[in-house]
Amino acid sequence: MKRRNFLKTASAIGLVAGLSPNVVLSETSESVEPKPSDDRKYWVQLLDKIANPILSNMSKGELQKKMKLEFSPTWDKRDSRVAYMEAFGRLIAGMAPAVSLPDDNSPESKIRAKWRTQIQQSLAHAVDPKSPDYLYWGDAKTRQPLVDAAYIAQALLTAPEALWKPLDSETKSRIIYEFKKIRQIQPYKSNWLLFAATIESFLLFIDEEIVPERIDTPIEQIIKWYVGDGWYSDGDKFHFDHYNGYVIQPMLVEILKVNVQKGRKEKALYDTAYKRMQRYASFQERYISPEGTYPVFGRSSTYRVGAFQPLAKLALDDALPKDVSPAQVRCALTAVMKRMFIPSTFNQEGYLTLGLVGNQQSGITDYYSNTGSMYLTSLAFLPLGLPENHKFWTDSFTEWTQLKAWGGKPFAKDYAVDY
Repeated sequence: MKRRNFLKTASAIGLVAGLSPNVVLSETSESVEPKPSDDRKYWVQLLDKIANPILSNMSKGELQKKMKLEFSPTWDKRDSRVAYMEAFGRLIAGMAPAVSLPDDNSPESKIRAKWRTQIQQSLAHAVDPKSPDYLYWGDAKTRQPLVDAAYIAQALLTAPEALWKPLDSETKSRIIYEFKKIRQIQPYKSNWLLFAATIESFLLFIDEEIVPERIDTPIEQIIKWYVGDGWYSDGDKFHFDHYNGYVIQPMLVEILKVNVQKGRKEKALYDTAYKRMQRYASFQERYISPEGTYPVFGRSSTYRVGAFQPLAKLALDDALPKDVSPAQVRCALTAVMKRMFIPSTFNQEGYLTLGLVGNQQSGITDYYSNTGSMYLTSLAFLPLGLPENHKFWTDSFTEWTQLKAWGGKPFAKDYAVDY
């Protein structure tokens, strides 16, 4: 069947595996299905390319010296120092599962070990007032650091053995101090509530004293905003965008997980939130077209594949929705990455550009967008926390829902849920 024309197109955009992320194949007349092992190699190479300018510099205390910032045409003139925490916090939240894997003698393991060491060194710089890369942790007027401190907390919750426990006592004390000081920032009545709750939940996780209302109020409010069939509203009015993916679903689940473990919340709340995330992820898998594209709508589209965080997290947890196999998620996300991360999606210094694909789309940015904001895209890479021999990585090429549907093949029917 000529459905494999898709793979010819994929070859033209680099979907044939094993390539460095900045290599694009010329179009050929023959199509080749990528080997599963090559998909993982591609993901590792791509994440390394994304991470390198941030971690190689910040681990040496040179990020703020060397990172050239780009801002949205509608930038609201907030303190530009927020960009560095955005880049670092968002990046490591997506890398945390990968650096949690045990070391071995493989080439990939050496890359993961490098990431782990660089993140640990960068964390020390982030909270050292004498370091050139001491991050700006905000104040009552500049609220943005609340967001990105939460992604740092998310990384530490995801990988405590790799990223928290090895830190020296002074660095730990400084992180705790900054997390408590950031309580001066009050979240907006939106998904921002979950940023405060994530930081507070990390403090709960390490048995520090907490401010209960910074956890309880967000949980109660987000649950009230549930509108049905796996979707939450981001505030009192529903907005059709990807914020269920960027923030709401995964952060709510993680907050509830910690609070259930610590005996503060009922497990039924966590179970319901998790089922809703599974339902939402079933939509996400169906978003991905046969060509490896997905609908671009709502604000913050420049966060790129970070929109697929729930789908990626469920793959990591081995808890994908019924009728969604690990291999079809791997193949679908790989197709999207190959369409998105073309050479011009990176600037000459290797940093991500403002936009979705390439370097001509700064017009879709928002008033808060800057170079650092773009690194939320790392949250699609959570499945790198699965070992190489997991079926997510070893199962053969599998067509995803839209590829089956538009190829005239049987595919699963979709039904609404009532939980």
